[in-house]
Amino acid sequence: MSLRLFANESPLGPLPSVVEAITTAAGNVNRYPADSTALIDALAARFGVPSSHVAVGCGSAGVLQTLLAAVAEPGTEVVYAWRSFGAYPLLVRLSGATAVEVPLAGHTHDLVAMAKALTEKTRVVLICNPNNPTGTTVHRNQLERFLDLVPEDCLVVLDEAYREYVEDGDAPDGLDLRRGRSNVAVLRTFSKAYGLAGLRVGFLVGDPVLVTAVRGATVPFSVNSIAQAAALASLAAEQELLERVKNTLAERKRVRNALLAQGWAVPSSHGNFLWLPLGAATDAFFSRAWLEESPFAHSRPMESVSP
Repeated sequence: MSLRLFANESPLGPLPSVVEAITTAAGNVNRYPADSTALIDALAARFGVPSSHVAVGCGSAGVLQTLLAAVAEPGTEVVYAWRSFGAYPLLVRLSGATAVEVPLAGHTHDLVAMAKALTEKTRVVLICNPNNPTGTTVHRNQLERFLDLVPEDCLVVLDEAYREYVEDGDAPDGLDLRRGRSNVAVLRTFSKAYGLAGLRVGFLVGDPVLVTAVRGATVPFSVNSIAQAAALASLAAEQELLERVKNTLAERKRVRNALLAQGWAVPSSHGNFLWLPLGAATDAFFSRAWLEESPFAHSRPMESVSP
């Protein structure tokens, strides 16, 4: 069996209670899904915000696509670090905006350079924290200084798909950091720690004006009924699910220590993966590690390994 290590999936399936919810929901797939109100309300209650501050969509990437469709357009710019989440270039291109990629410094965001990249055309800044695929984090004091430099009419999106795996005490919780900042929004997902990558459920927490715009641009029924049921059941079983995250954290430490012992340079990661900065050896590694019949053989993989 081949494993798609670059996908950063959870190796663990849904909990029995979540499987039960999925099975029950499967019996009603002849009906259109609800409008996600129950899921939005549950998320709002879980994170202590009004329901008007929450939008949901088809994975965090789907929510981001909708957000960019709502606020970006040709003639505007979207700034993000590179390398970062591989979907950013595609999603920005689909919005018609121009991508402004700022190189990483030491495998993490160079916020000083990103601040210098801001112009009057900048509509959105994307900050992936922890960063995918390097696993590094931006610390609270650094991020607060950066946010102070961003104009109020420029939206900063904190992509926290791997938040549940963070052990860095200096890494901020975006949901706390955004309070009092109407131009800051947070993206999260059920795909990673919650183990629902195949069902595609993501959500945004932000200013209600932004949330209204995102909801208005969202394709109807983009979160299907099974996905909604699974997400609700996962929230109900959250403590049990997050206990399993500890196993991933232990494996992350074990695998990194083993790689370091072999002489590899592996940055400390706060995702459910590790980054191997292979540099010029990447292509050779790719050609040896991937079979020609792999459905993903046409694309170059990210240099990451999931524990």
